Amino acid sequence: MVPAHPMLQRMGGDPRTPAPSTPQTRFSADGFWWWDGAEWRPALSQDRLWRWNGQAWEPARLAAAPQARGGAGLAVGITVAIFLGVVLFVSLVTVLILYTMGTQISNVFSNVAAALTSP
Repeated sequence: MVPAHPMLQRMGGDPRTPAPSTPQTRFSADGFWWWDGAEWRPALSQDRLWRWNGQAWEPARLAAAPQARGGAGLAVGITVAIFLGVVLFVSLVTVLILYTMGTQISNVFSNVAAALTSP
């Protein structure tokens, strides 16, 4: 006879009896506290070398050093890049205008200068 699959054996039991549940330890959102059913208890030892895992104390893993994200430096770099982009754009527009309308602008200046010097 072929033995039944273990999953099928469990499914063949009495459906009215609930499956045995293992109590789960509930930790706070920051992970520094755990609920024992009556009160919140610290999940780290006072020296922060041991951590409660839900059943026993285990050596605490050292937290990774925070990596520099460069938030302020990145913002300054973006601001400088935008400023230089605007200066470049304004310079190109000015050169384009002077190139296409340079003779007309020089005529205006010469006419103004002539009008100011005449009595």
